[in-house]
Amino acid sequence: MKILILGAGGFIGSSLTQSILEKTSWTVYGLDLNDEKLAECLGHERFHFTRGDMINQMDWVEEHIQKCDVILPLVAIANPALYVQDPLRVFSLDFEANLPIIRMCVEHKKHLVFPSTSEVYGMCQDPAFDEETSNFITGPINKQRWIYSCSKQLLDRVIYAHGVRDGLNYTLFRPFNWIGPKLDAIGDPAQGSSRALTHFLSHIFYNKRINLVDGGQQMRSFTDIEDGVAALLSIIENKNGCANQKIFNVGNPHNNHTIAHMAQMILDTLETYPEYAALAQSVVVESVSAAAFYGQHYQDTQHRVPAIEQARVHLGWVPQFDLKHSIETTLAYHLSPERKHLLG
Repeated sequence: MKILILGAGGFIGSSLTQSILEKTSWTVYGLDLNDEKLAECLGHERFHFTRGDMINQMDWVEEHIQKCDVILPLVAIANPALYVQDPLRVFSLDFEANLPIIRMCVEHKKHLVFPSTSEVYGMCQDPAFDEETSNFITGPINKQRWIYSCSKQLLDRVIYAHGVRDGLNYTLFRPFNWIGPKLDAIGDPAQGSSRALTHFLSHIFYNKRINLVDGGQQMRSFTDIEDGVAALLSIIENKNGCANQKIFNVGNPHNNHTIAHMAQMILDTLETYPEYAALAQSVVVESVSAAAFYGQHYQDTQHRVPAIEQARVHLGWVPQFDLKHSIETTLAYHLSPERKHLLG
């Protein structure tokens, strides 16, 4: 089987590529602007990497869509700070740049495995978000944070419509707060430069503080990247068509914690490293308002819990790893001899 991964150098793309090469006989064609997270994959006989921008290399993209069996367009901006700071850039990349790829998959009759997002559910009040029945609830237009959610939701609807009208074989997967090694770089302590886990790590090492937006009482169902990739491998294999025209939440409902709890767990884990114990003990944890941290156009959701029966029934997938495991592996990755020099 031949797999095309656009955004192969990102968090999901690099983790998925490495797992494919280690666990299957599939061939991967990857495109990205950066290959830093692909060090373990470069040079592998079944990995063909091209450095480039998919927007400027659409001829290359279409050529490889034609030659591959499964297409994963993973290029997107998935950073809440940027939803507020540069919403038009988010829309341009996340929606407009991906639309031609969807149409190519329709034309060339390929299996499209597309990353939706848990954010499409917005401020849904259901105890657990269901792929088939939960309503999508977002805020007013002046809360620009929702442009990401709406961009992804509209692509979900376009893909579904192509499935109905044109027979497009698609699988939509909705990651719920996937975390783990390679999530983001932690060498940049700029506020809002990364997602929560790596943002906290950046600020611990550079500023000796953690800022908890609105006290960090928001609940999130954290999902380990190993579990996420395991679901993707089952989707790509698509045994007996189990993923055909399906939508899957990929999250861990039993791993539901506040952001504040995650922050404390990071400090507790860091304290187990003798070299960093004093640093962990000196970190200041403080609350900051969402308006001060993100700006007036931000709006948050207090809970985000997935229903995962669809993935269990059709993919045979059940998440295995808890938050402690994710934090331990992430710290081990960044504090390894090969990488800790990047902390300065």
